[in-house]
Amino acid sequence: MNASSYHPTRRRKTGPMWTRASHQPRRKPEWANLSDSQILARLAPGKAEPTQVLELLLRLFNARHTARDKSVSHKTRQERAQFIRRAFGDLHARCGFKQLPDPRNLAQRHVQALVDLWQRERLSPATIQTYLSFLRGLALWIGKPGLIRGPDFYGLAAERYERHGYAEHDRSWSARSVDIDATVERICEFDPHVGAAMRLIRAFGLRRKEAVMLRPHRCMVPFEATALPPAQRAADHYVRIKAGAKGGRERFIPVSTPQRLAALAYARGVAVDQDAHVGHPDANLRQNLRRFHYVLDKFGVTAKALGVTAHGLRHEALIDHYAAITGAAPPVRGGAELPREIERPARAAVAALAGHSRIRVADAYLGRPARGRSVPNRADAP
Repeated sequence: MNASSYHPTRRRKTGPMWTRASHQPRRKPEWANLSDSQILARLAPGKAEPTQVLELLLRLFNARHTARDKSVSHKTRQERAQFIRRAFGDLHARCGFKQLPDPRNLAQRHVQALVDLWQRERLSPATIQTYLSFLRGLALWIGKPGLIRGPDFYGLAAERYERHGYAEHDRSWSARSVDIDATVERICEFDPHVGAAMRLIRAFGLRRKEAVMLRPHRCMVPFEATALPPAQRAADHYVRIKAGAKGGRERFIPVSTPQRLAALAYARGVAVDQDAHVGHPDANLRQNLRRFHYVLDKFGVTAKALGVTAHGLRHEALIDHYAAITGAAPPVRGGAELPREIERPARAAVAALAGHSRIRVADAYLGRPARGRSVPNRADAP
């Protein structure tokens, strides 16, 4: 099978690549002058069906971020809603509770029963972390912010179940001695659309979805159109990356290296017209992402085969960006401690390239920054 013989699954068209999910309905007009608590109060505890209360909670709160004043992605909304519905069903069907509890009466005995069920099912620590995070959001919705405790409270080993916001291992392709250029070239020969997305991830540090959705003929703008301060000018032209993927924000990346220029030129050669995206033109976003994973699996770009994933190329690009700014390897590659006046701006630049406003996001790619007293500038050191 070659690229020219690929045909997406013949299904009814679902709209453009970024069609909105339908699991977050609009707020009802009759709720316009009511607070969330007033709306919930309409369903009296003990009288309303628990499933009815649950659906109302999802309708009111599922679009909201649990920690910041912003909305979450449609993917997060869908996964959170599916999990919460399933968890309450499990309380009755699999955890021994004779009656389904009103979600507003969620208590530690319910949470412990769910954790015990997940352990019996041998779910991975990462999955249980995610499930506890979803329950923590639900606890906030019902006014019980301290309900969900740490892993050790539920009998889980803290060292396995606590999340770290920093990279403990280098996930780049270089760390696994994968020949990046040769691997990407073979993918390009088999499927130019997937290959173009891989080139963009490598050159610009994009997410998988951002690369597939990029419109290479329309995305490049002159510096004057970016509204960036003149002091930040790094190139005459920039690539505009739209907001939307995994909490990312709109950003402009300078076309400042031959690698970025070549990746963009290749993507333009693949895109069929001025409005085309990088993905296959006859497929929607879901089909293109499925094709993306199929091709990478075919060439062994998996954690099981080569020990790397497509996201590892994003790690590669962000680590390279840090090294280009500082002239040193990051902590995740054993780099030495740097002066704060060098380290912090470099991490801010990596976070911006990744599409985030918080500098701490860079830790997930570079490793934990040095803590403690500042290191003196080497030029001033004795």
